[in-house]
Amino acid sequence: MPTYIVLSNLTDEGRKTIRQRPERIKEVNKEIESMGVKVREQFAVLGPYDFVNIIDAPDNETVMRMSVEIGSRGTIQLLTLAAVSADDFIKILK
Repeated sequence: MPTYIVLSNLTDEGRKTIRQRPERIKEVNKEIESMGVKVREQFAVLGPYDFVNIIDAPDNETVMRMSVEIGSRGTIQLLTLAAVSADDFIKILK
């Protein structure tokens, strides 16, 4: 299954929600999984992004649907990158 990296920033509304209900993070992960996207790893980070997620999804279309659904709520902004492992990248180049 293809792997994607999702970089995200909370909006002001998203920060309020997380502050009041930190468990909302896990609830959203379950919602994402119901859309056919597996959250493999999730990190809260310092720097220009608030979270980094490693996800697996069957195809770009599934990730696009998830991104629009989650982003349309107004609590988070997402930047999604398709990822290829270094080993697979080497195979592609040979």
